[in-house]
Amino acid sequence: MKAGRQTTLRTSASVSGVGVHSGAPATLNMLPAEANTGIVFVRLGLNGRADREIRADFRAVTATEFATVIGDAEGPLCSTAEHVLAALTGLGVDNAIIEIDGPEVPIMDGSAAPFVAAIDQAGIAVLGAPRRFTKVLKPVRVAQGDAYGELRPYSQGFRLDVEIDFDHPLIGRQSIGLDVDATTFRHDLSRARTFGFMRDVAKLWNAGYALGASFENTLVITEDRVLNPEGLRFADEFVRHKALDAIGDLSLAGAPLLCAYRSVRGGHSLNNAVVSALMADRSAWTVVEMPEAPRRPVRGYADVSAGMAAAAYAPEIS
Repeated sequence: MKAGRQTTLRTSASVSGVGVHSGAPATLNMLPAEANTGIVFVRLGLNGRADREIRADFRAVTATEFATVIGDAEGPLCSTAEHVLAALTGLGVDNAIIEIDGPEVPIMDGSAAPFVAAIDQAGIAVLGAPRRFTKVLKPVRVAQGDAYGELRPYSQGFRLDVEIDFDHPLIGRQSIGLDVDATTFRHDLSRARTFGFMRDVAKLWNAGYALGASFENTLVITEDRVLNPEGLRFADEFVRHKALDAIGDLSLAGAPLLCAYRSVRGGHSLNNAVVSALMADRSAWTVVEMPEAPRRPVRGYADVSAGMAAAAYAPEIS
């Protein structure tokens, strides 16, 4: 794939399931888009036609309590956008239309892996337009109580350092640090699942959350064990999922980030606050274009005209 050019999906792909919080069924369609479209969420009405559309952007975040919610002045368009955003960002997809016919992105198995599989099914196409990045020029830090997040300049791409600290014997303090690209995202982060504590279930249900949570889509933890029969996918699956969430949340900067991000005891609220603080300080970032790599064919990718028509669309639950 040409590092210097934007990408989209080659064809469409769909997933269906229920929302982890709403419990409502939904089908999500990922479709190709023209260069410079970005990621756009489209809510479908009962007739299957688009009712509303919102570009995935930090300014479109309307809530971050237990998930990242995308919306506008009319209200939320869809909740729990972070996993599909993480999959698109992690695999390097710059432009896509995300159609959804329900109030919440399906939780699937609680990770980004089903979205990765759908993107693999669709394939990735290279467009003619240059790829743009948001390059961090100076540190930007936000603290929320004993949690903090910080973006720093980093010359080698995008690095993620995430630390969590739960007063729970199965979690405790965990950390992960890695340079994120399609390979590390796919193998090290995409399969990490959302998790929740059994002690919080009644409180979450009473507040209208976790109505779709089950052993099929959430790691459920008691005081001394994981209840899911298959156990953990990684010994440190909890922090890996927090890192996955951070990738999805940080994608709302609007372009791939060139920086290092450190998060300590963070979550959706902190991630969004850091992106907002970065974009509010115009001296802290600049937009750069990645030089195009030498032209060579890569199996599995297709070149597409930059003028491609859109019609070618062939407590915690973390």
